[in-house]
Amino acid sequence: MGGLALIARQLGYQVSGSDQNVYPPMSIQLEEQGIQLMEGYDAENLAGNPDCVIIGNALSRGNPEVEAVLNKGLKYMSGPQWLAEHVLQNKWVLGVAGTHGKTTTASMLSWILAYNGIKTGFLIGGIPLNFGISARLGDADFFVIEADEYDSAFFDKRSKFVHYRPRTAILNNLEFDHADIFPDLEAIKKQFHHLVRTIPGTGLIICPESDEAINDVLTMGCWTPAQKTSINGDAQWNAMMLKPDGCQFRVFFDGQAQGSVAWSLTGTHNVYNALSAIAAARHVGICPLDSITALTQFKSVKRRMEVLARLKGVTIYDDFAHHPTAIATTLDGLRKQVGNERIIAVVEPRSNTMRLGVHTKTLAESLHQADQAIIYQPENMGWDLSALKQYVDNIEIYNSLEAIITRLQLEARGGGHVVLMSNGSFGGIYQRLQAALAEDAGEN
Repeated sequence: MGGLALIARQLGYQVSGSDQNVYPPMSIQLEEQGIQLMEGYDAENLAGNPDCVIIGNALSRGNPEVEAVLNKGLKYMSGPQWLAEHVLQNKWVLGVAGTHGKTTTASMLSWILAYNGIKTGFLIGGIPLNFGISARLGDADFFVIEADEYDSAFFDKRSKFVHYRPRTAILNNLEFDHADIFPDLEAIKKQFHHLVRTIPGTGLIICPESDEAINDVLTMGCWTPAQKTSINGDAQWNAMMLKPDGCQFRVFFDGQAQGSVAWSLTGTHNVYNALSAIAAARHVGICPLDSITALTQFKSVKRRMEVLARLKGVTIYDDFAHHPTAIATTLDGLRKQVGNERIIAVVEPRSNTMRLGVHTKTLAESLHQADQAIIYQPENMGWDLSALKQYVDNIEIYNSLEAIITRLQLEARGGGHVVLMSNGSFGGIYQRLQAALAEDAGEN
């Protein structure tokens, strides 16, 4: 929604918006663009009778502003519909879908295009560090979009991505997620099939060779050429790992070496993301070597293993963890990078799926690469996180952020790496922990 606001502002509209909790970095980004933010929902926020109200999918009937929109007869629509009608018409849309890696892959692809002189538009669910903004209108014929399978609005239960009609579609992977709206994996596969139905025959689908769920989707019906990716395999796009942590790898297309990537990112998931971005860029006319050159200067995305601070032998990271697989691949990449150095994972299970307790066993097992895992259980969690301990023995449960910070102050004396994992603000622990450790180190 913040990205839509930025694009609407660039189109020349006067833009304001309401949210229950607006926090950095998005709040800063919006304010810098002259967009008025209103904390909380109130009918008075609509006193100016806006020409159009875009309603996010987090809101439903009973919300005071939603009720005011309906009662006043104001024009309203979902974000995906507005984007399709006002921005994506007549654009070559490059959509990045999948359970994991959408933000990072869309950021890579946008950077590749920009590095090669194409000022593409983009809408990304994070802030690519190469751009410093999460969305822009651009002035090219191309538009890169993070294509989410979550529903569009309370009045439009279709997945967002069916509105986008991409010509180039990356299907990164597919697992069960969004347990609050999907009953099972089969229901999500059906939505991905609806997406595939919108891709033209002259378009391109890019996906991993080994993802069974994606392969199931394609067998439901596919009218578009597909190019597959692999690591140390034999797919049309293949990466040969030169370093086990993924910081160096060689790219092959149809068995021919295209060049090597050496960058600061780690993890096999990011190698797959890179292959997909290179393949998508080739589809719009950028040769793989030029894409590889661009990726060597890719700076990742804010809150994706972002280094917040290094204090007296301790490195603190911020990672936007929303699913056990994302946690596991992130920690695996870090482990391969740092070897036997100590890793402490601090997790807030904030996504709707994790809060419902769907991933109890997989969440516990995703933390096995950490020497110690500290899990935050707020009062309104809904299930007892101590159930995680039956699967692994490195987990501790805490009910307060103060207790977590105190524990980390003690643990920090041994050095190592502290990874703060949440897809929200985590009660401001990022700033509070840095301040506490800096004070301990005598740096304040």
